[in-house]
Amino acid sequence: MKQAISQSSVQDNSQLTLPEKYELLKGSLRALKRVLVAFSGGVDSALLLRVAVDELGSQNVLAVTADSETYPARELEDAKRLAADMGVPHRLVSTSELAVPGYAANDRNRCYFCRHNLFEYLIPIQQQGGYDHIVYGLITDDLGDFRPGIRAAIEKGVKGPLQEAFMSKDDVRELSRMLALPTWDKPALACLSSRIAFGEVITREKLLMVDNAEEFIRGLGVTQVRVRTHGDVARIEVEPDDIALVVGQRESISRKLRELGYKYVTLDLAGYRSGSMNPGLS
Repeated sequence: MKQAISQSSVQDNSQLTLPEKYELLKGSLRALKRVLVAFSGGVDSALLLRVAVDELGSQNVLAVTADSETYPARELEDAKRLAADMGVPHRLVSTSELAVPGYAANDRNRCYFCRHNLFEYLIPIQQQGGYDHIVYGLITDDLGDFRPGIRAAIEKGVKGPLQEAFMSKDDVRELSRMLALPTWDKPALACLSSRIAFGEVITREKLLMVDNAEEFIRGLGVTQVRVRTHGDVARIEVEPDDIALVVGQRESISRKLRELGYKYVTLDLAGYRSGSMNPGLS
């Protein structure tokens, strides 16, 4: 089955029920026999790992998590807990996207460099462990956005079984809920670099600033937040229902983010949306 499919193909299969998609996913994973799962601990990779373990047995599955400067520390602990709860072998690898040529420049191909680098780490582990394939949490929603990382996966032969089963983000959350996965309603996860405007050089200091800013806002009771960084301007995105909360805490948020290094602190009235930096690309 092809690694990536067109939007028209996704639409042609939009009438499939979730149980039918689930069966496709299970069959796809059984055909792969032994797999290494690129496991971030997010909603998509958690479901992929769970179904892989259910269908193949934990002895035929390895979860690998890349720990880097773009990966929030709290997510690493969540990934460790999830893998342990599933009883699956879990390996951590230390990586550094900032050391990858081209990545820190933060042009339109940033995600390509990131994925390419990740798969370069995973392929030797796959080969040494005798795993037949590497799989990752690609879903159909990803096909409608600018995702150069998909190209790296295709080049390296990495498979996306969720997407091959025509699963959307809503499908993944609903199936995760049915399987009692704690990640079913977890906020969307993305690397910290996605908060920094394209063309602005990525540094460890900026990533830490973003992470600390988002951690502070989450501590106020906000579940989903992005602090998009445009030079010295912070553009805060939250779900529409949390906008009033942020406005009510505007003084403490502004003070904290200025302490972290931002000069201007703004609230995006359109609310949180995935890929909101992409319209800035030519």
